Amino acid sequence: MAKVSLEPLRSIDGYMASALVDADSGMLLAGDGSGVNLEIAAAGNAEVVKAKRKVANNLKLNDTIEDILISLTKQYHVVRPLESNQKLFLYIVLDRAKANLAMARHEIRTFEKSVDFS
Repeated sequence: MAKVSLEPLRSIDGYMASALVDADSGMLLAGDGSGVNLEIAAAGNAEVVKAKRKVANNLKLNDTIEDILISLTKQYHVVRPLESNQKLFLYIVLDRAKANLAMARHEIRTFEKSVDFS
């Protein structure tokens, strides 16, 4: 996979940090921003994705995860498995006081479509 720049995500209101993560290993493939240890976040959120996929499979939902939202009192953490490559996910940290969640989700989706993650 070519080196991916997460810099375009900085235009999202409230942006703090982002990462591209291998969902199987939890390895950080690309990272941007500050205030969050992205290596620890990558590994931990890979476990979240695995757990949710296991539950969805056990429930026989026959569906895929669009995104997982973790709402903290001061931040939003958005985990978005890629449509084009389910082995990868984007992780974005937003300042809750400055972010518009609906717009952020739209901008993340648009970013994903603009980059080749294969």
